[in-house]
Amino acid sequence: VERMFDNIAPKYDFLNHFFSLGIDVLWRKRCIRILRKVNPKTILDMATGTGDFAIEAIRMGLDAHVTGVDLSKGMLDVGGEKVKEKGYDDRISLQQGDSENLHFEDGSFDAYTVGFGVRNFENLDKGLSEMHRVLNSGGITVILEFSNPKSFPIKQLFGFYFKFIMPVLGKLLSKDSSAYTYLPESVLAFPEGDEFLSRMANVGFENLKQIKLTGGIASIYLGHKK
Repeated sequence: VERMFDNIAPKYDFLNHFFSLGIDVLWRKRCIRILRKVNPKTILDMATGTGDFAIEAIRMGLDAHVTGVDLSKGMLDVGGEKVKEKGYDDRISLQQGDSENLHFEDGSFDAYTVGFGVRNFENLDKGLSEMHRVLNSGGITVILEFSNPKSFPIKQLFGFYFKFIMPVLGKLLSKDSSAYTYLPESVLAFPEGDEFLSRMANVGFENLKQIKLTGGIASIYLGHKK
């Protein structure tokens, strides 16, 4: 997975916006509006990729320091250039790391965010446990992830686009044959909805909630640490 994301890093932002028709930007904005209500001062953005979530959080006025962590050095290199270009060096720091073995003390962050990355956790329960551990008491986690829409005709249209159109275009545009076949496979394998909320509850999260977006194409999952 690390090597795959290294390969597509230079075109990752373009492909994300292209394949989602720009809707991914609106989804992130909604997550950040949720965060603004609790005004966290320290945020861990896991699977930060090229830093889109972290950058948008600061751009939208969050008075916080964001630590972005990702497994892919290629993604972080691209993200670092974007952070520097925006002049957010003092507000955003990026580092390489693993969601299942975080090098932070217990209770280090007010908020934990992850956009389209939780399905890539090799051991989901361990990753969620680490997520809970590094949050302080009263902390919030905001998870944005793809879902499988259930209603006609979005289910059929999304399924066709995701399984047949995206992998072909992804291969042509990114020059990586695995990246955009991996994406639909990982979404299908992800334990979404109530099952995912149950996994969050099992590691200690409370006040759990799922917010479905754009006909169920994506979801925001919210959890709180007591």
